[in-house]
Amino acid sequence: MVDWTKSMEQTFEYYEVDPISWKDKKRIDNVKSSSINRDLTSDTLASASIDVVDLVGECYIRIYLITIQNGVKEKHPLGTFLVQTPSSSFDGKIRNVSMDAYSPLLELKENAPPLGYSLLKNENIMENAYRIIRDNCRCPIVKTTNESTLTGNFISNTSDKWITFVKDLIAQAKYELDLDEMGTIMFRPIQDLISLQPRYTFDDGNSSILYPDISLKHDIYGIPNVVEVICSSYSTVIFSKVENNDPNSPTSIQSRGRRIIYRISNPDLQGIPSQEQLDEYAERILKELSSIEYTITFSHGYYPVRIGDCIRLNYERAGLINVKAKIISQSISCKQGCKINTTAVFTKNLWK
Repeated sequence: MVDWTKSMEQTFEYYEVDPISWKDKKRIDNVKSSSINRDLTSDTLASASIDVVDLVGECYIRIYLITIQNGVKEKHPLGTFLVQTPSSSFDGKIRNVSMDAYSPLLELKENAPPLGYSLLKNENIMENAYRIIRDNCRCPIVKTTNESTLTGNFISNTSDKWITFVKDLIAQAKYELDLDEMGTIMFRPIQDLISLQPRYTFDDGNSSILYPDISLKHDIYGIPNVVEVICSSYSTVIFSKVENNDPNSPTSIQSRGRRIIYRISNPDLQGIPSQEQLDEYAERILKELSSIEYTITFSHGYYPVRIGDCIRLNYERAGLINVKAKIISQSISCKQGCKINTTAVFTKNLWK
């Protein structure tokens, strides 16, 4: 097994993929360079740019990182992509072709469900999602067993593509689409960051693969330090106010020098609550609204973590101690060193 913190030789190989067997069909030897982008907010989750010296027809291409460490050679898949929209130039001697490529999820984005397509109440959600992807995509798919069923008829919109229909469908069972480097589609449970276990810890001791530049962003604009809740009926009006007066909180009234009020006139409560219940509700809302999302961007040498994974950050020089974060995007440069620019997010509660 490769020790990614130690020195090694690195090269890259490219293979055309047989869309029927999904195995490597033949090696492609005319690739000059490539880069990979992974993004949780993208419909296809991943894309690539591949530069070659001659035209390549539409096909799936799989990219591998090849490592040699202590005399042991290993092949690590980085992604499987369907080549689209090539552009070419010719300098009188060599034809240069730049190709955009996308993950196998592109096939679900190309076609729409039939008009009025629907699934009926009480049908199994994940079984239907598996069937739809299997019938509309050539890549392998891992089946997930789940007993969740539809609580009502699920009808496609006229603007839907299969990918949006499936994403909305599996969200009903608290799942989202996932994709591995071999191009296999999977279903990933939607989980809170707090329930995830870190796959790897990036810290100040990773100097052999960690680049020094770190960017950390957050925005506290609009975060309230006062919550007011009004609950009224025909016979009574109950009012509750909770204030953030913690001098150690960066969003408190004292720290900001002003009040920022968030008012609720229709609380999500059953019936007419007691004063104590309304006070508890107001405090919970202020606590929820006092959570802020941080975005951290950093660069490192290759390590097999990908979007959706939980990592631990121990960057003492950046003030990050034992922070769990979720990777939301990666940009991979397929050249010596295999530098990866990673963006991850984590939340921090600024009150209580």
